[in-house]
Amino acid sequence: MKKLIIAAAVLVLAGCSTPREPQLTIAPSPASSNQQQVNNLPVVVKSKDLRTAQFVAVIDSGRSNVKPLHASQNLRVVLEDTLSRQLSSQGFRVVANGPGILRLDILDALVRVKHTVFKHDMEASVQLQLVAESPDGRFVKRYTGKSTQSGVSSASPDDIEMALNNLLEAVLQDIANDEQLLDHMKAHF
Repeated sequence: MKKLIIAAAVLVLAGCSTPREPQLTIAPSPASSNQQQVNNLPVVVKSKDLRTAQFVAVIDSGRSNVKPLHASQNLRVVLEDTLSRQLSSQGFRVVANGPGILRLDILDALVRVKHTVFKHDMEASVQLQLVAESPDGRFVKRYTGKSTQSGVSSASPDDIEMALNNLLEAVLQDIANDEQLLDHMKAHF
């Protein structure tokens, strides 16, 4: 009898669990550099996630049916690692301690998806801020990107991942090509 009660309790509890929403894989590729712009210049890379909410996508299916989707990994850690690899390809040496600190602030990284009966509209937005600090000075600059996309039927998690990853890669490319940032780091790090 005791085993029957335990089995019934397990079944009841299993029935109460809700299905888990899919999580998105956010893994942008770093911008690669064909030539090194500096020669082994040390830089400390740090990051902060300053977004008010931690989800990376919002799906609005109408009639007050809005659901957020989260990344399967910490977005701050992913972007810090991607930026570190990008800087390494440019000739920087990423170190744990040093006078030159480059901090990546995540201000926005979100895909908004609106579903209607026959189509979907996606709007992705990314805003990153870089703060380059050393005893000699400070440089602050924001990098933004926006993209829109429409399609028939509903947007899949793969579509949403691709939209955000592509936009993040475009913003990282802007950072890699920023001569002002590079000149400041060369002069002050």
